[in-house]
Parts: sequence; C-alpha cells; structure tokens
Amino acid sequence: MIELGVNIDHVATLRQARRTWEPDPAWAAVEAHLGGADGITIHLREDRRHINDDDVRRLAELTQVKLNLEMAATDEMVDIACRTRPQMAMLVPEGRHEVTTEGGLDIIAQELRLKDVIARLADAGIVTSVFIDAEIEQIEAAARIGARVCEIHTGPYAHAFHGAGRDSEAAPVRVELDKIRSAGEAVRHLGMRFNAGHALNYYNVGPIARLHGVRELHIGHAIVSRSIFVGLRQAVAEMKRLLREAAQMG
Repeated sequence: MIELGVNIDHVATLRQARRTWEPDPAWAAVEAHLGGADGITIHLREDRRHINDDDVRRLAELTQVKLNLEMAATDEMVDIACRTRPQMAMLVPEGRHEVTTEGGLDIIAQELRLKDVIARLADAGIVTSVFIDAEIEQIEAAARIGARVCEIHTGPYAHAFHGAGRDSEAAPVRVELDKIRSAGEAVRHLGMRFNAGHALNYYNVGPIARLHGVRELHIGHAIVSRSIFVGLRQAVAEMKRLLREAAQMG
C-alpha cells in the first residue's frame, strides 16, 4: 500500500523568517500524523536555513511515525544521524545557493565515499535511501553501494506537467513519466524499494501514485502551502486520499 511522507521543512522556514519559536515543527509533525501521514521528512542543511539540530533531536524523540532525515553525505551529518537514529536517512546533493534540491545525487562520481557512509548508517540501524535521477546507471550504482531505497526525482516530470498546462496526456509529460516508470522497475528488479518525490502537488501526483510498485511519496511544499488555508491536518488528509485513490486505479 502506498505511503505518504510529509516534508515539514517549510514550517521551520516560516519560523526562521522571524527567528522565533513558532510555528513549531514538532507540532507540525503531530498534525501531519493525525492527518494520516505515514512518515515525516526533514532536511538538515549545512546552513541550517530551516530545520536545525534541536528540531532533529526533538523530532527523533517525539515523532510516532517514521522519521526520514534528508542529509548531505558529510561526516557532520552522518554523526548527527548516528546520534539521533532516524528510521531512514536519505542522501541528497546539497548546494549552498540552491533554493531547493535541484537534481539527483551523482552516485557514480563518489561510489567509495557513499558506500562507506551507508555502511556507517547501517551499523547504527538506519535504513539508507538515495535521491537520484531516473537513470539506470545511477540505480545500478545505488545497488552497488548498498542503498536499500531509491527515491526517484520527480522534478522533471512535475515541470513538464506544469508546462503542458496540467495535461497528463501531453507527450513531454508521458516521456518523463515513462522514465520514472522504467526507473522504478529497475529499482525493484535490483531488490531495492521504489520511492519517489520532488515538486509533487495535488494536481500532478495521481500519475506517479498509479505507478506499479511505488512504495512511498515524499511531498512537502504543496501540503504546507495548502495548510495555510485549510490547516495541516486536512491538507495531509486530502493528499493521502488522492494517493490512495490513484494507487487503487493503478
């Protein structure tokens, strides 16, 4: 059954805009859980632009569903993960000047380094995911380094969907969707879990949720944006309903 991981980074972004103590990401995690979230995702960035170290500690202690820690593959972040022990750590590329993650992790360029990182995380009992583009070579490299989960980058699909006027049958959209479908098949064939995420929203999520074998979608900005108008609990519940309905049609 498909699961929903809710990224609450932008709750912390709002807090940091005033450098105060609210809204509290821990409370957001509770509301997301009550709305039906199967997991909570947070990204501890090098510059601490939204989620900070104390958030990670508190969420690791308080979250009652799976906690997924997005992180760069640095010694600092590995040490933090091993101390706080989230259920899953997702390795992502990170650039200081990017607004959000702009592409998948290049595993091939740093296989030995990433294999060591995954081994350290595994020794701490943490499942490791890698955020990668829908490229067979990167998926094969993920298997070689011992990743247990591949999260396929859905950004190119989302941009094609928007550019085509939200027409899921448009040729550019179908091309990107086929890439993700093929990537998911390769991930599963190599014995890893197929997750997906990035730039998914209430309009474009259906075709992704219908893909065979996709286990979990990670969605943040769209849910937090809608929560301004309807509340986080309802925003999560609406997204969860869309995922379940789409998956039943797949």
